Amino acid sequence: MFKTVEESQTQLTELMVPSYTNFGGKIHGGQILSLLDKTAYVCASKHADNYCVTLSVDRVEFLHPVEVGTLLHLYASVNYVGRTSLIVGVRVVSENFKTKEKIHTNSCYFTMVSVDDAGKPSPVPGLILRSTDEMRRFIEGRERKKTNLRFKSEFEKSKKEILSNIKAYDFADENCELKI
Repeated sequence: MFKTVEESQTQLTELMVPSYTNFGGKIHGGQILSLLDKTAYVCASKHADNYCVTLSVDRVEFLHPVEVGTLLHLYASVNYVGRTSLIVGVRVVSENFKTKEKIHTNSCYFTMVSVDDAGKPSPVPGLILRSTDEMRRFIEGRERKKTNLRFKSEFEKSKKEILSNIKAYDFADENCELKI
């Protein structure tokens, strides 16, 4: 079975209210992360026709602060599918509904896994690609997955080497003070 990107595209719009603010008076990043996760979940579940769980979130970078009183629009699309996993791209735009000014505040990628009633990974439908943008996003998703797997492997190897002889680690150029 295959599905188009459009079949699962999801949009969420929410008014940013004072209870969402941090101590600096801007919308708390954690609040935005929660909305991102909900939007990615809905998009992935619509594609999978199944319950999906978040495996990882890639590159959450807050480009602009979000103000109280603005509308926050979250746009999600399935960019890539594997056998049981999906990469969902989410774009976030804040809108001042009085001035109509729109600001792209961040984009990120969620890796979601479809799970059955026993909590085991279950297959997802393939993805029908209908445009060069969808093809580009699919290829980027595949490369993102490969890069993340490579990074994880290299990091674990590096960590193992460093931790095997932690006393030999050179802290000279680090912003820390040893008190051992």
